[in-house]
Amino acid sequence: MSKRKDGGSGGHAAVAIAATGGAFVLRKVIGVAWTKVTGKEPPTDLADPRVTLPEALIWAVLTALIVETARFGIMRAARRQTATAIAAGDTESD
Repeated sequence: MSKRKDGGSGGHAAVAIAATGGAFVLRKVIGVAWTKVTGKEPPTDLADPRVTLPEALIWAVLTALIVETARFGIMRAARRQTATAIAAGDTESD
């Protein structure tokens, strides 16, 4: 078996935690922005009869687009940082 030079599973866990934390924060920020713009709470409870289909669809597309784009950026930045560390010889050895 060959040794991985990308920092091992600890690096992957840190990236996953950063992506998850970033997504959580972004959803909160989007919720606040939604409330300011529409004057209503975000339509997160689809069983609520006051939630309309267009509202639910706009909320779903908006949050998915923003959160997934941010996660992509976080993952890409982490890979770039790892590649730079490997190129510089800053890998951890066991």
